[in-house]
Amino acid sequence: MKYKSQKVAYWFFALSMLLLVLQITYGFVMGFARIGMDGLHDFIPFNTARAVHTNLLVVWLLSGFMGAAYYIIPEEAQRELVSVKLAYVQLISLAAVGVAAIVGYHFNWWEGRKFLEIPRQLDYLVVLNVLLFLALILLTLFKGKRKTTTALVLSMGLLFAALLYIPGMLPFDSQVTDSFFRWWVVHLWVEGVWELIMGGILAFLLIKLTGVDREVIEKWLYVIVGLTFLSGVLGTGHHYYYIGVNKIWLIVGGIFSALEPLAFLAMALFAVNMYRKGEKKHPNKIALFWTLGAAIVSFVGAGLLGFAHTLPQTNLYTHGTLVTAMHGHLAFWGAYAMIVLAIISYSLPNMTGRKFYDGVRGRVAFWTTNIGMIGMTMAFGVAGVAQVYLERKFGMEFMAVQKEISIHFVVLILCASLFAIGVLTYIYDFYKHGRPTDEALETVESSYL
Repeated sequence: MKYKSQKVAYWFFALSMLLLVLQITYGFVMGFARIGMDGLHDFIPFNTARAVHTNLLVVWLLSGFMGAAYYIIPEEAQRELVSVKLAYVQLISLAAVGVAAIVGYHFNWWEGRKFLEIPRQLDYLVVLNVLLFLALILLTLFKGKRKTTTALVLSMGLLFAALLYIPGMLPFDSQVTDSFFRWWVVHLWVEGVWELIMGGILAFLLIKLTGVDREVIEKWLYVIVGLTFLSGVLGTGHHYYYIGVNKIWLIVGGIFSALEPLAFLAMALFAVNMYRKGEKKHPNKIALFWTLGAAIVSFVGAGLLGFAHTLPQTNLYTHGTLVTAMHGHLAFWGAYAMIVLAIISYSLPNMTGRKFYDGVRGRVAFWTTNIGMIGMTMAFGVAGVAQVYLERKFGMEFMAVQKEISIHFVVLILCASLFAIGVLTYIYDFYKHGRPTDEALETVESSYL
C-alpha cells in the first residue's frame, strides 16, 4: 500500500459489505411474501421491506464508491489524503444516517418517494456528509503531484452525483412536478453520472491489472463520457410520459434510451481490448474476473435488457411491471455492484499484505453470485412477460395476476439463495484478509508474472 491514508477505504468497504447483507435479507423478506409466506408482515410489512431493500442498494453502492475514491485518489494524485481523521468522521456520520433511516422506515418515518424515501431531516445530513467527502477528495486531487484523466472522471462523477441529489430535495405541491425532478436524481444517477464513476474505477483497474499504457486506456474514457451524456440526459424522458408530461417525451426518451447500450458496449469492448493488449499478467485473477465481468454483464443487463424494454412500443406495456425488475437487477449488479467488488478484490491484498489472489473461495463467490443473479433475472423476466400479457392484454386484476405468477418467485428465491451463498463467501474472503497494516506495501509492478 503506497499511502497510509488508503486504509480508510477498507472501513468504507466493510460498511458496504454489511449493508449488502442487510439489503439481501430484506430482499428475501419480499420474496417470501410474494409466495404467500408472509409471517413477518406484522414486523416488516412488504412496503417497509421494499423501501429498505431499494434504499440500501443506493447506500451500499455509494459506500463502495466512496471507499474506491479514498483508495484511488491518493494514488492517482500521488499524495496522502488531506485529512484522514475527517474521512473517518464522514464514515461514522454516513453509517449513523443510514441506521437512522432504516429504523425510521420501520416506524413509517419517510417521504414515500421511491428510492428517495429518506426523511427530509436526514436529507440535510446526507448533504453535509457528501460535501465533506467531496472536499476531502477534491482537495487531495488539487494539491496532488498529478491530475490524471482517471481521477478527474471519477471525481466528476462523484461531484455530479452530489449535485443531482439536490433536485430531489426541492419541495413541490404538484405530484407531476415532484416526480419530474425525482427522475433527475434516480435516472441521471444510475444512467448518467454513476457511469462516469464506473468508468473511472474501470480505467484505474485496467491500468493496474493489464499493464497497458495509461494514455491508451484514458482515451477510451473520453468516448465513454461522451456516450453517457449523449444518451443518459435525454434518455430520462422515457419516464416522463407516465407522470403526465407531454407525449413527445416518450418518443425522445425512447430514442435516446435506445442509444444507452452504446456507452456500456464501449465499456465492454474497452475492457476486453485492454485485457488482450496487456503484455503482462497480473497475479490477482479474482480482481480481473470482477473487472471484466462488470464490463460484460453491465452491457447485457443495463444495455441490452434496457434497450429491450424501454423502446416506446414495448415500454407502453412493460413499464412498472416485473420486466422492469428484470432489467434493474442485472443492470445494477453488472454496472455498479461488480465494479465495487472488483476494486475491493484488487485493493485488499495491497492494504493487508495477504495476497489471496486466486483462491477457491474467490472463484466460488464470483461464479455463484453471477449464476444466481442470472437465474433471478430470468425468473423476473418470465414472470414479467406473463404479467404483461395477463394484465395488459387480457385485463386480469393485479392481485389475481400475482397469484398466477407466484410460482416464478419460488424459482427466484432458489436462485437468490445461490446468489446469497456467493456474497457470503465473498464477505468471508474479505474478512479472511484481515485488517490493513502500515507495513503492507503495494508491489503491483513487481508482482507481474
